[in-house]
Amino acid sequence: MSSKYKNDSVVHPEITTSAAERRRVVAATTIGTAIEWYDYFLYASVAGLVFHKLMFGPLEGGLAAVISFATVGISFLFRPLGAFLAGHYGDKLGRRLVLMVTLFTMGGATALIGLLPTYDSIGVAAPILLVLLRILQGVSAGGEWGGAVLLAVEHAPAKKRGLYGAGPQIGVPAGLLLSSGVLAVMNAIAPGEAFLEWGWRVPFLFSIVLVGIGYYIRRGVEESPVFEELVEITEHEAKHPLKVLFREHTPLVFIAALVFAGNGTVGYMTTGGYIQNYATNTEGLAMDRGGVLIAVTLSAASWMVFTLFAGFISDYLGRRNTYILGFILQAIGVFALFPLVNTGDMMKLTIALLGLTVGLGLTYGQQSAMYAELFPASIRASGVSITYAIGSLLGGAFAPMIAAALVRATGSTTAVTGYLVSATIVGLIAAMILRDRTRIPLGRDHEADQASGHFLFSKV
Repeated sequence: MSSKYKNDSVVHPEITTSAAERRRVVAATTIGTAIEWYDYFLYASVAGLVFHKLMFGPLEGGLAAVISFATVGISFLFRPLGAFLAGHYGDKLGRRLVLMVTLFTMGGATALIGLLPTYDSIGVAAPILLVLLRILQGVSAGGEWGGAVLLAVEHAPAKKRGLYGAGPQIGVPAGLLLSSGVLAVMNAIAPGEAFLEWGWRVPFLFSIVLVGIGYYIRRGVEESPVFEELVEITEHEAKHPLKVLFREHTPLVFIAALVFAGNGTVGYMTTGGYIQNYATNTEGLAMDRGGVLIAVTLSAASWMVFTLFAGFISDYLGRRNTYILGFILQAIGVFALFPLVNTGDMMKLTIALLGLTVGLGLTYGQQSAMYAELFPASIRASGVSITYAIGSLLGGAFAPMIAAALVRATGSTTAVTGYLVSATIVGLIAAMILRDRTRIPLGRDHEADQASGHFLFSKV
């Protein structure tokens, strides 16, 4: 950990909220983020299980799966748009407002997917409408994360920033757990053809209930104290935060994005629906759909645990050291993944997915705190949101489609393993380039420190 910031006695005048309010903020951002990502991951899972059959009727064989996974990736192309909008208005109007807008946008698009007719009913209009709704999900996801993590981290005391910031991070595997769990329940209620006919729709329509819960939870949360300080003194407000961000911090944005890309590429093997499709495909392993969904649900629970642990331990080891450990463990999990999955044994598949979540959690839980500590207060929402969106685009966006294309081209998963290991190495190198800034003051009075010293080779 950098000695410049590790002293527990550092005073942070921006933290003025009570411990009870900080707990409410963490609960609201965690639960709200889980609901948002339930919607997002639900699509990815159903793309691998259902959409390649029902929405892309004339496409045969592996090509249908590739195109279906491409629709998963298309949403990532629009995450930067959501990040630009959310970052700009998050720096101008506040983090809380952005979170309410993204919640309703995501939930509305998800519910409409549940009502969408199939290709057999309306022809080519079905995949077109599906893609449009997926784009709305992408815009929403691009704006959600930055607002949620800044509310959590900017309310947190300096020495617990990683732990508080792990709340919204937990929301992501919680969304996977919830979506996989609901799909597993519906697979049991409506097995076989019933699942294809109507069972898959119920989890999408259930989003209406979850949006109502998310609104109720988020409406009472106070705005970030850092943002409130910024609006009190107008000279600290960046009139054009996006322009300032790219003029002064472009290298930082892309190197920090590569850190997340190293995690996202591997994580989207399950969150993007690839493993679910690969394991259950009748032309391949033909494993039981219900069993695979249960295995993914268990892995999501494990991912939550290690994500929380990463946030907690990063407050002591530092963000950078936690990343280095995490990427090493992630590489080990990647090497073991397909040799175990390819056995076709459900227990070994479960072990593979559980093992993978150790490294995934340890390269994810500290992400909120690390990103918040990288950018000056006046442009922080823009910096965090856009860096995350670019990292998602470089990493998770088309990872399932690339994996499907590699298997289709080579006939084996060896190339996929090489692809995932390469992404992990890139993430590791990017994390090692960045200087550890754990516990750097986040308030407006420290913008000079916040704007410099980002890289290990730069002057302090």
